[in-house]
Amino acid sequence: SMKIVSALLLLAAGLTKADDDKQVTCGSAIKLTHVESGGKYYLMSDERQLNTGSGQQLVTAVQNNKTPNGLWQVREAHGEVVCEAGTPVKCGQMIRLTHVTTGNNLHTHGIKSPLSNQHEVTGFGQGDGDGDRGDNWKVVCDGGGYFSSSAEYWERSTPIMLQSETTSRYLGSSSSVQFTQQNCGRNCPIMNHLECFGRNSNDQYTQWKVEMGVHLYK
Repeated sequence: SMKIVSALLLLAAGLTKADDDKQVTCGSAIKLTHVESGGKYYLMSDERQLNTGSGQQLVTAVQNNKTPNGLWQVREAHGEVVCEAGTPVKCGQMIRLTHVTTGNNLHTHGIKSPLSNQHEVTGFGQGDGDGDRGDNWKVVCDGGGYFSSSAEYWERSTPIMLQSETTSRYLGSSSSVQFTQQNCGRNCPIMNHLECFGRNSNDQYTQWKVEMGVHLYK
């Protein structure tokens, strides 16, 4: 609920580094770092809208681990029964990530992303955490190869991928797809942010890791 969210905001100032072996749980507010770009960029959003495509709320990856705009609350998928706070999230489970400061959900759809012409990733909703199935993401724990894992639960120490239920694309970003003066103008408000996109393959650009958070346990 949004009450939990406001309580989490008060805690945001005192975020701790993730313990390596702990599981990610429903109700927790987490910060996700992008693996390929060195773990320095955090998934974030704020009130700004995209000025292309859908015009929905902007989602980027930013080199700032202090901003409360990087906090996302882990919730049950759209249309599912409430996932009780403190319940560990299973690998393969469908979830939503609700942006703590705006109340909108991490979302994707078939509209092209502004820089790389993949799929847009946005914040969607009316600020009450309620959107549609485009907000649903499957937690994919097994990336194959080096990150091969038979884990039952989403663990904070392990890179994971998030796969859209509606498009089957993966949440991605890239250190080479950056907003610059050339592609965004001299007074670009998101200068040096990385574009986030829905990617059709799961590769090094689609791996994310929980770096910090306010973690709830039963």
